[in-house]
Amino acid sequence: MTLPRTVLAVDGGNSKTDVALVREDGTVLAAARGPAFLPQSAGVAAAVDVIALTVSRALAGGTAVPPYADHVAAYVAGADLPVEEERLRAELLARGYGASVVVGNDTFALLRAGSSTGWGVAVVCGAGINAVGVSPAGQVARFPALGRLSGDWGGGHHLGEEALWHAVRAEDGRGPATALTEAVRTCFGTATVEEAVVGLHFGDLPGDRLHALVPPLLAAAADGDAVAGSLVERQAEEIALLGVVAMRRLGLLAVPCEVVLGGGVLTARHPLLTSLVERHYAERAPLARLVVTGVPPIVGAALLGLDRLGAPPGAYARLRAHFPREGDGAQPVTSPPSSFSITGDR
Repeated sequence: MTLPRTVLAVDGGNSKTDVALVREDGTVLAAARGPAFLPQSAGVAAAVDVIALTVSRALAGGTAVPPYADHVAAYVAGADLPVEEERLRAELLARGYGASVVVGNDTFALLRAGSSTGWGVAVVCGAGINAVGVSPAGQVARFPALGRLSGDWGGGHHLGEEALWHAVRAEDGRGPATALTEAVRTCFGTATVEEAVVGLHFGDLPGDRLHALVPPLLAAAADGDAVAGSLVERQAEEIALLGVVAMRRLGLLAVPCEVVLGGGVLTARHPLLTSLVERHYAERAPLARLVVTGVPPIVGAALLGLDRLGAPPGAYARLRAHFPREGDGAQPVTSPPSSFSITGDR
C-alpha cells in the first residue's frame, strides 16, 4: 500500500518561524512556532537550524530526524532575491529535509493564502514592505525589497524611524510642532525625545520598540496632525505603487485582479490608512479588488506545497479549516488553481 505523501510547510519571519506537517489530503499532522528566521543576519545554516528546532517542537518530543516530509515548501522573509532562495534551497536539500524543496519569498505565501484564484498581486506591509505579482499564466513580477537601498519606503520599522525623526526636530525647533513628540516620550518612557534618542544610540532602549510608534502615528494622523498625516499618506501611496507597478508589469491593469494586502500595518485595518489605500487603487487600478487577509501565512505555504503534490480538491478546504481566520475578507480556495506556479519562472 502506498503511504500518503506529506508536506513540510515553513513560514519564516523576522520575529518567528511557523512550521506545519501536512498530509496530501490536507490533514495537519503537527504544527509549531519557533524563533525568528534570519538568514541575512544569522546566516543560511543558522536559519535552517531554526526549522529543525521548530519541527522538533511540532512533534512534541517525538523523533525529528530528516527527512521530515516528501516535499518542503518554505516561504520565508530574507529570501528577497532568487539567489537567496537558491542558497536556502541548496541547504535544505543538503540536509535531506525533503526529497523535493521549493523556497520562495513569504509574499508568495500571502498571495496564495488570500487569493481566490491563485494569481494576482500581494502587498505586505509589516515590519518592512514588499510585493509580488503572479499572472494567470504564471509569470512573476517582484522587487528586491532590500529597504531604502532598493528604493523601498515604509513598513513598521521605517514608519517608526520617520516618526522619531520628526519628533526630534519638533522638540529642538528644527521642524514643525507635532503630536509625535509626545508619542515618542510616552512610547519610550522618557521625559524628552532627546533622552529617547540617546538611549537608542547607546542600546539602553531597544530599537525594535520603534514599531510601537505606528499606532500612535496613525492615531495622530486621524486626529488631524499634519506631520503624521503626511507620513500615513506617503505609506498609502507606496502600498498602492507596489501593487500597481506589479500589475502593470504583468498586463493585469486592464482585467479584474485581486490585490491581497497583508502584514501588521495593513491587517490592523486602521480606517484612515485603509481609506487612503482604497482611494489610490481606485484612481490607478479601478478594476483591482482589495483583499485584506488575516489568513496565517503558514496556510499559504502549505497550499503551495499541496499544489506541488497535486493534492485532491478536498485537501484545500480541510487545510484551511484547521487554521483560525482573523475576520478577513478573503474567499476560501477549495481546489487548486489551474495555472498558478512560481517554480521555474524566475
